[in-house]
Amino acid sequence: MKVDGKDMRPIWFDTQSETVKVIDQRMLPHKFIVAELKTVDDIIDAIKQMFVRGAPLIGATGAFGVYNALKQISDVINYDDYLQTECQRLKDARPTAVNLAWGVDRVLRVVLKYDRYEERLKAAFKEACDIVEEEAENCRLIGQYGCSLIEDISLKKSIAKRQGQEDKKREQNKKTQQGEQSQKREKRVNILTHCNAGWLATVEYGTATAPIYTAFDKGIDIHVWVDETRPLNQGARLTAWELGKHGIPHTVITDNAGGHLMQHGMVDMVIVGTDRTTRTGDVANKIGTYLKALAANDNGVPFYVALPSSTFDWNLTDGINDIPIEERNPDEIRYVQGVDSYGNLISVLVPPEKSHAVNHAFDVTPARLVTGFITERGICKASEASILSLFPEYASRKQ
Repeated sequence: MKVDGKDMRPIWFDTQSETVKVIDQRMLPHKFIVAELKTVDDIIDAIKQMFVRGAPLIGATGAFGVYNALKQISDVINYDDYLQTECQRLKDARPTAVNLAWGVDRVLRVVLKYDRYEERLKAAFKEACDIVEEEAENCRLIGQYGCSLIEDISLKKSIAKRQGQEDKKREQNKKTQQGEQSQKREKRVNILTHCNAGWLATVEYGTATAPIYTAFDKGIDIHVWVDETRPLNQGARLTAWELGKHGIPHTVITDNAGGHLMQHGMVDMVIVGTDRTTRTGDVANKIGTYLKALAANDNGVPFYVALPSSTFDWNLTDGINDIPIEERNPDEIRYVQGVDSYGNLISVLVPPEKSHAVNHAFDVTPARLVTGFITERGICKASEASILSLFPEYASRKQ
């Protein structure tokens, strides 16, 4: 994706310094800072502190963590045990996003096929790079498949607009400017998204945003409602920044405004991402997603989840009881980060200093509230049979 005309990804390997580099997303949108991840501890810290976030990006970062572990291994005697220990430390960095363990284990499996250190190091680097490119391609395909849903809504709204114009012509001969603006709004496809499931959270295109980018680039008239996504405001900070750089019309709203907008017909569809989804269709995503799904269901608004196959947990069937929900530092709730009038990045305490806070980072939306999944192989219903019709190789729970 482009940032001010420059091709940019949230993670890349600098061949000159032989170092993994990432955008420090904690600083966006007010500061653009690149961080170097030279060690396993650097990778773990970047994941825990959310320099990098979003399931596919965490998986790619963890994959490079295995490569970093091998680079540090020269003075270790029993380096097989060391490597296994480092890989477990990487997987423990964040518990909810299944892509982290998936990426680490995938690289480790390839590495263990070789005996010589040089072969292992080369294999780890190649596999990590392959994961990055595969996830980028998966998101591109998600964009293509998801765009068809937006196109359908746009077509229906265009037909309804023409019919409305004909009705109004019979009632009046002149249109006011206000009426023309109203009709433009009637044609526009309004999409609501929660958190940041854009290219910053993946590698390219995003998951939830991929259909949005594809539709916009095709010339479809769209507008995005951007949930602020407390407590870390990934929507207000990151999704709004992404969309703005691409020129996509968007409006930042409070997390609790979505239901009101749906009640008044101002949302045509909801598209969100996910950090882990069961084979039966239960979806773990940023806290507040479940409430959006409930509101969408109550108002007849389609609720789609966009994800690559790497985000399915093929071993789980009960998301509510089996998906681990990360509980993060309550200070993320107690303090809000922003820029003061002098351009300084500051944190401000909001509640009383001694008030207790709890910070559950994710919730689980049951499959019954999900209209469908948008994947790199197509669109399916939120059911085990429909999911496995796209991914039959995972019919057996034993991988």
